[in-house]
Amino acid sequence: MSKSHRNPTINFHIANWEREEIEAKIIASGLSKRDYFVRSCIYNRVCVVGKKELIYKLVQELQTMQMVIKEVAEQIENGNPLITKEGLADMQVEFVNMLKAIIWMLDGAKYLWKNDLKQKMGENENEK
Repeated sequence: MSKSHRNPTINFHIANWEREEIEAKIIASGLSKRDYFVRSCIYNRVCVVGKKELIYKLVQELQTMQMVIKEVAEQIENGNPLITKEGLADMQVEFVNMLKAIIWMLDGAKYLWKNDLKQKMGENENEK
């Protein structure tokens, strides 16, 4: 058995009509399946349906990140960090990826408050 390491695989089941539609898009794109899936997952827009549960989950994730950052900062200030440089780098990558994902999701959900922003902007201009 080879000792080569492979990258993790992502699997999911789809309906036949979904597969056919995806394969048509792959052919039209001119990309390999791998490149198409990677680019679609990373760069495509996702329509977000606003739910309180989703927003609460995002807020909880941000609060957890904030708590961890405060704890690590306090440890560093006290000269007793419990995290290695490698651990700190890993945490940074994890947090940046999560923040990018949250911003991406919120960008997809901005239609939920778009009219509210327009109304507020109109009210502010009327006050001047």
